Amino acid sequence: MAKLLFVMTGASYWTLKDGTRHATGYWAEEFAAPYKALTEAGHEIVVATPGGVVPTVDMMSLRPDMAGGAQAALDLEAVIRSAEVMRRPIRLANARLEDYDAVYFPGGHGPMEDLCADADAGRLLTAALASGKPLAVVCHAPAAMLATRINGVSPFAGRRITAFTNEEENAVGLGPKARWLLEDELVDLGADFTKGEMWKPYTVVDRTLFTGQNPASAAVLAGRLLEVLQ
Repeated sequence: MAKLLFVMTGASYWTLKDGTRHATGYWAEEFAAPYKALTEAGHEIVVATPGGVVPTVDMMSLRPDMAGGAQAALDLEAVIRSAEVMRRPIRLANARLEDYDAVYFPGGHGPMEDLCADADAGRLLTAALASGKPLAVVCHAPAAMLATRINGVSPFAGRRITAFTNEEENAVGLGPKARWLLEDELVDLGADFTKGEMWKPYTVVDRTLFTGQNPASAAVLAGRLLEVLQ
């Protein structure tokens, strides 16, 4: 069985352009769906965060209207409560790629606050991309790719990817309030950005790099990881 590193935000808020703090963290489905699928298949998960802080779930992601119904919200909560690894994350600075068979970055708005400028996240992403090991990144987590620039150049330039779109950010009312938009920054990074319909599962595979557009894409990415980890 494989050992996977889940790199998660340690942020509990996202600073908007007017300086206010928008309460956030990681998006429940983006952790819970892959965690459940991978652990049920027998794989081992280790969680890493900046500073080793316990990740904060975005409470909006546990609302029934956001989770797909009351039972779906309860199911997400149950997975998170059962995940002991979430209560004892390792420090991202101490994470060594050679210890893992694959790497997964869940999203939520949190990565727009911390992972986007985290040197350890950038180091790990760069190493994972070069290693040929499966690397999966979903929704807002591609913000961490912005931390891979060295002298203005990123190894993700020219790679086909997707992420949470400007259209989706505007639809949730945060586009006009954001300091920057993820889609714009990834295009500026030089990535070959593509997108599907709002809120529908959409994933892109470029060699060993797997990206998903939004929360609904997390389960699909997990399925792709399961296929390559067989």
